[in-house]
Amino acid sequence: MAELPVVVVGAGPVGLAAAAHLVERGSTPLVLEAGEQAGAAVRQWHHVRLFSRWAELVDPAAERLLASTGWQAPDPDGHPTGQEWATRYLQPLAEVLGDRVRFGARVVGVARRGRDRVVDAGRDRVPLTVHLADERITARAVVDASGTWSGPNPLGGDGLPAIGERAAAARIGYRVPDLDDPAVRSRFAGERIAVAGSGHSALTALVAFAELAAAEPGTHVTWLLRRGRLGDTFGGGDADQLPARGALGRRAAAAVEAGHVRIVTGFRTRAVEAAADGLVLVADDGRRLDPVAEVVALTGFRPDLSWLSEVRLDLDPVLQAPRALAPLIDPNVHSCGTVSPHGARELTQPEPGVFLVGMKSYGRAPTFLAMTGYEQVRSVVAAIDGDQAAAGRVELVLPETGVCGGAGVFDDPAGAADGGCCGAPVEPVAVGVGRPQD
Repeated sequence: MAELPVVVVGAGPVGLAAAAHLVERGSTPLVLEAGEQAGAAVRQWHHVRLFSRWAELVDPAAERLLASTGWQAPDPDGHPTGQEWATRYLQPLAEVLGDRVRFGARVVGVARRGRDRVVDAGRDRVPLTVHLADERITARAVVDASGTWSGPNPLGGDGLPAIGERAAAARIGYRVPDLDDPAVRSRFAGERIAVAGSGHSALTALVAFAELAAAEPGTHVTWLLRRGRLGDTFGGGDADQLPARGALGRRAAAAVEAGHVRIVTGFRTRAVEAAADGLVLVADDGRRLDPVAEVVALTGFRPDLSWLSEVRLDLDPVLQAPRALAPLIDPNVHSCGTVSPHGARELTQPEPGVFLVGMKSYGRAPTFLAMTGYEQVRSVVAAIDGDQAAAGRVELVLPETGVCGGAGVFDDPAGAADGGCCGAPVEPVAVGVGRPQD
């Protein structure tokens, strides 16, 4: 099987980094991307500025590969938009990889050749088969870097769509809107808007909507939080080791302080009702909001595991992340601001040669950094190459968030939400100016 390619699913930042590491080690990658361009998902949030710097957004092996073409690295201290990340880095990287990247190639299944998931006999002696609609590709290993962008969580507070949510789909968005687009801006200007979610995407949207409210009279923004209090929602502020991430929280806090955003806490949406003047959101405790014209649901993402049904996976039952990784990233208990660097040891599955990396490896957990994915694929590719020493090394130090406290996803009457294992959460500081990020 050593002569077979390693199939990488997804030509996003982590998938292309995996391919660069494979090339550097003399292996043959084949990147299969469902979209028509490198970074297809990144291009869909093209208007959002990242809080990571260029220095943290370029994989070292990819940079070495690009350097051979004369590629000039951007200013390491700059913060690109999604569009800049895609056009200045991901697209050139895909081009240098050449025909080792195939676009318009949607993977619909992965299996062990000639064996479904029930069969034990000879399983470790035959290759994997990667299924496209009308093609089968034999592979030495499969690195799933397909991400979670195609699986946004619903507005409903129990993980399933709220009553009436699907019927109201024309007025509910699940992405950060581009308010620099005149058509999009005119849709929201002067309207009542509800934003649901507490992560970085929600903060980014709130900052943008607050600026719209300041410029367009009649624009009202209601921020829906499932948790019962703000707590550490605004992040770590000046204590965040990614300064732009801390600045995002400060800008969101400033928008609230300025009166541009009204906060409703403990609101877990049960139903969406159509009204003459918009949509009425109903909470599971019976509260009803005033009608809004639009809802922006930024409640996270979840992985699509359907096309991995015939390979053997060991996933955490809560997060749908690799079982060994889950305790490091579980938002119910994870605290102290950072995730330990990890790699092949935590990502190895019962199915030999199958790895989930990047956002896909986090399952439903939030706050993934590109450099986490780059460290993952460095280690995974080393393991595929048989270099267990390199696979086991830690070659990354992650920046801390400055936030310390678990149980942020739901009120914990025992007090975990008030500081977890590390003391009180960081209080928001409603000053300062930063960049809109995700």
